[in-house]
Amino acid sequence: MSLQRNLVIFLTCQSECLLCLPIWCHRRRSYHRCSPAEWTNCFHLQGFVSAAPWTHFSLSAEVSLVPPSFLPVSAQRSHPNMARRLWLLLSNALLFLSFGAEGAYSRERVYYIGIIEDDWSYAPSEKNLLTGQNIADDEHASIFLERGKDRIGSTYKKAMYREYTDATYSHLAARPDWLGFLGPVLRAELDDVVIIHLKNFANRSYSIHPHGLFYEKNTEGALYPDKTPNNWKEDDSVPPGGSYTYRWEVRPRFVPTNDDANCLTWIYHSHIDTPKDIASGLIGPLITCKKGILKNPGRQVSESARKDVDQDIYLLFSVVDENLSWYLEDNIKRCLEPDRVSSDDSEFEESNLMHAINGYTFGNLPGIKLCQHRPVAWHLFGMGNEVDIHSAFFHGNTLLDRGHRTDTISLFPATFATAAMVPKMRGKWLLSCQVNDHLQAGMQAFYEVMSCDSSSGSTPTPGVVRNFYLAAEEVQWNYAPSEKNLIKNTSLTEEGRASEVFFSRNNGAIGGTYVKVIYKEYTDNTFTHVKASPSDHGLLGPVLRAEEGDILRVTFQNKANRSYSIHPHGLHYEKHFQGTSYEDGSDNPGSHVDPGKEFVYTWRVLEGPSSSDSLCIPYLYYSATDPVKDTNSGLVGPLLVCKRGALGENGIQKGIDKEFFLLFSVMDENLSWYLNENIKLFGTAETDEEDDNFVESNKMHAINGLMYGNLPGLEMCAGDNVMWYTFGLGTEADIHGVYFEGNTFKKQSSTRDTVSLFPHTTAALFMQPNNHGIFEVDCRTTDHFSAGMRHLYKVKPCKGKRTHATRSDPTRIVKYYISAEEIEWDYSPTRHWELEKHNTNPEESPGNIFVGKGENRIGSRYKKVVYREYTDETFKTQKAREEHLSILGPIIHGEVGEQILIIFKNKASRPYSITPHGVKPSGAHVAVQPGHIIELTWDIPVSSGPTNSDPNCITYAYFSSVDYIKDLFSGLLGPLVICRPGTLGRGALVDRRRRDTDREFALLFLVYDENQSWYLDDNIKTYLGVDPGTFSKDEDFEESNLMHGINGRVYGNLHGLVMKENERVDWYLLGMGNEIDMHTVHFHAETFIYRTDHVHRADVFDLFPGTFQTVEMVAANPGTWLLHCHVFDHIHAGMETTYTINAAAPEHKVSFKTLLFASGFSLLARRMYR
Repeated sequence: MSLQRNLVIFLTCQSECLLCLPIWCHRRRSYHRCSPAEWTNCFHLQGFVSAAPWTHFSLSAEVSLVPPSFLPVSAQRSHPNMARRLWLLLSNALLFLSFGAEGAYSRERVYYIGIIEDDWSYAPSEKNLLTGQNIADDEHASIFLERGKDRIGSTYKKAMYREYTDATYSHLAARPDWLGFLGPVLRAELDDVVIIHLKNFANRSYSIHPHGLFYEKNTEGALYPDKTPNNWKEDDSVPPGGSYTYRWEVRPRFVPTNDDANCLTWIYHSHIDTPKDIASGLIGPLITCKKGILKNPGRQVSESARKDVDQDIYLLFSVVDENLSWYLEDNIKRCLEPDRVSSDDSEFEESNLMHAINGYTFGNLPGIKLCQHRPVAWHLFGMGNEVDIHSAFFHGNTLLDRGHRTDTISLFPATFATAAMVPKMRGKWLLSCQVNDHLQAGMQAFYEVMSCDSSSGSTPTPGVVRNFYLAAEEVQWNYAPSEKNLIKNTSLTEEGRASEVFFSRNNGAIGGTYVKVIYKEYTDNTFTHVKASPSDHGLLGPVLRAEEGDILRVTFQNKANRSYSIHPHGLHYEKHFQGTSYEDGSDNPGSHVDPGKEFVYTWRVLEGPSSSDSLCIPYLYYSATDPVKDTNSGLVGPLLVCKRGALGENGIQKGIDKEFFLLFSVMDENLSWYLNENIKLFGTAETDEEDDNFVESNKMHAINGLMYGNLPGLEMCAGDNVMWYTFGLGTEADIHGVYFEGNTFKKQSSTRDTVSLFPHTTAALFMQPNNHGIFEVDCRTTDHFSAGMRHLYKVKPCKGKRTHATRSDPTRIVKYYISAEEIEWDYSPTRHWELEKHNTNPEESPGNIFVGKGENRIGSRYKKVVYREYTDETFKTQKAREEHLSILGPIIHGEVGEQILIIFKNKASRPYSITPHGVKPSGAHVAVQPGHIIELTWDIPVSSGPTNSDPNCITYAYFSSVDYIKDLFSGLLGPLVICRPGTLGRGALVDRRRRDTDREFALLFLVYDENQSWYLDDNIKTYLGVDPGTFSKDEDFEESNLMHGINGRVYGNLHGLVMKENERVDWYLLGMGNEIDMHTVHFHAETFIYRTDHVHRADVFDLFPGTFQTVEMVAANPGTWLLHCHVFDHIHAGMETTYTINAAAPEHKVSFKTLLFASGFSLLARRMYR
């Protein structure tokens, strides 16, 4: 009977005859009868089942089973019949597997791929096809595409993957024109094996590395120190003229979950020097699909298509940095006078940043033609550097992204998105990145929707016609009417404060008042009576509301002195009524309404919120005559699209007590139409619009056009149902981590207190505030925080209102003894990994600027302050801590209903605090003086814990808030993990580990800016031996102090990420920092799941300031694997480490032959236990 005591195997049953024996469910780790949903969770966590859990099971040659520790002895004792039932379960499972295995087979999908070198033109038409202008005549296109004495122009030598028809490599396989420089599309589905015969025709070594597929060490295609022998590294680098065959598998843990789209988007790329290889052109798309989705299963996958969609389109959004290309020197020879070129010249470097979609700019992407009313899968991905923040906007039609209705999808380096569209509106439509810099630099293309047959799609039942009357009017706008920082009650122009930069009028600066243009609403088409606008709307235009099926008729009168328009997201319209103009072959009078003129727009709501969305979803409308200048001048407003019947008679969503609309944007007054007028009105003789300080002073970090607490009206009652509709707008700097202090909210059914926003993206947040008081709503991006993107909201007790969280005694009080103490920290204790990876010496390594010591470089060691945990109130004995935590404070665990008691001692030399995200603290902002001790309580109400769709434990952080920015960069941050009741161990604090996982790791991705540390002067004095007062802190010095760390370690120096095969691992991912802190966290060799209102699979997760996420993994592939941020600069700057999966002991595996032998005992077992 040892087999049934030591092994648990999951049985998949058809849904109509589900056997639900008492099992040890991996989701809850407690005995109960699992519901079908819980069975699904168990199967997904083990990686056994993908698309149809009750009808399909994939059996490989060797089945990995759960180790004996999975079934505790205590559980066996409490269920004496467990052995019998497990034996019955096992015997049936083995019988099922023995029959099911006969039908299971794998299909090989074979590709012959060559790496070629060829010339590539980013604009083969030699025109800006958006406007019809020649490149030389276009102000923006000429910067990048015009050839000159020291300009390369539009054509560059590149390396590219190309598919061939067979092993002779003599005939290229057919490919769609719109693929551009991308490699061929690789398609595979569950159980398939992908065989890549790679031949390198280039003049330097390259490789091919996939995301989203299973591989072993000798087919990973990635070069880094991974402790493998040389004969296992041939895949890492294929030399010129060489060949290598890669074998990848689509195992169950690499296919879509039930909630995912039928096919997941991934990529493959060369991985010797990843940034330079990809910038040179070596990248291509890959999808893995659920079983039965692909058709035409010939050996040439280029012949394959899908059964579920009419077309699938693959698009890469990337600022291709040709300065990083291996072929830069070759390309410089294309300049008219190459000897005059300085490759370090900033304008030359700028000219080589090609803002491309599949390698095409300014509308040159050819041939995307879709059929009206037929389903289309858009496979979108980003790649590149810190500038690669992309908001892909599909004009004219909407999509479903992970089940949610939108028309704009955010992409970042190594972000992969799969979106579904059924195009409803015919015509030639714009597809663009809405990030302002990228719009101007040509990241735009066309897609065309045609009527391919007589079939018509379904349209919603006609609703009502909603009339709105809007005018564009010029005003003088003050970003801070009180002339005070109302957060701190200080003067905005006080010398030395951050606000002085934006509000002082010294040295020719304009100050806080600007001429702007805003939308105002009138009562009727006479435009005589202005409708009152709520004070909290600031400069936002009026809210336009509609339900699915409605028609919006917007009468627009332009009272300004130049042409403007109104252009909506999320709606459908004929070409005549679009608010933007481009070369689409149609007349667009609504794209430019002249001063004093009127235009009536007619828009329809053909697609409202999806079944997964909230009742109303937010969009933006804005003037798009010149989208960049118009919006920076002030023309933007909110639009709500709701489900039928969601709006009450007053126009407000039913069941909602309060709603607020918040636009987060760095308003760039330098790009306003009114800059010259503002200089004339508010400038001085000293004003120089080219001066860097003047330019900076005009970047107003605003929420609804107001700064430093000057936004009024954010008041609500405790217990109210509150909707916060949040919006982003702007350019590459507009990465916003919107933090609501004091209360949490629900976003897509998940508990959060911070949400990320980007240009032209939106979020609907539902809050039921139960914490009375005045709290901040701010942007956690550190530059934005200091520059005034902060306001206050008030929660007050009201008669007749009941809060949803009544005060009760905690279920348990848990004590933590935490100190803040100063230490010497080494970001890079050894450089062995760094130098082996880059195959170089210290002086030539890209890491030398950061970790190498020099006359004006501190090196890798800095004085810092950290949180540390002690055993008791004496603060004499530190608790043992896991190696991987490194610079982080201890993981503080809590369960819903508990109270965490923090005894905090400040052992540092200056005041600090300890403040948590997500929970209800007492004394959170108290500055504790050096040597003092304070006792704090953190209550954990239901609103702080996981929802039904969240993982069992959700991630927050704790930090010091005395000076949020300087405290953070000085080192004070730790992970806070809040779990469902019963998840954590019930013993002493030392045993307070999770019972539902085998391992947990916390990872903070942060570029530590040591220039903003409290200890900068100490570090200059200690490690450079000079006087900080006289030392020159130049740009190179400041750059050397940007430490791109994972838990404060760089270049493979983070250790302790070790687990065993088949263990369930939860990763707590944390993002904090500044505008550069966009981190796309990639795990080699494994995928994970993350939960919103659905369960999704990925191998990259996006982190931004204030992003905290739990991701769940089953460690199944033994080896030492790379874990890194995929942003190019961050790779070179050392934001990389490895994690190790040790192989399970042999007794934890059972061969297929053993399973078949054991199945013969099934009938005997039934008789024995009848």
